[in-house]
Amino acid sequence: MAKATKSFEESVGRLEEIVRTLENGMATLDESLKLYEEGIALVRLCNEKLDSAEKKIKVLTERSDGEVEEKELDGENE
Repeated sequence: MAKATKSFEESVGRLEEIVRTLENGMATLDESLKLYEEGIALVRLCNEKLDSAEKKIKVLTERSDGEVEEKELDGENE
């Protein structure tokens, strides 16, 4: 199964390996099911990491007076 300590890039790399293995059709049914389960866990991990990163992103917007204002992604000012 996916380890919570894997980086986003490692998780995506492993997902790509799983997809290639499943697409080549050489895995047994049991192996395919295990790979599928691992893939689902990795997708969840990646989504959590993306959600966390999205919360940290700040958007810089220029006000009408030309000043740059830093805002949270959801539009709330700091």
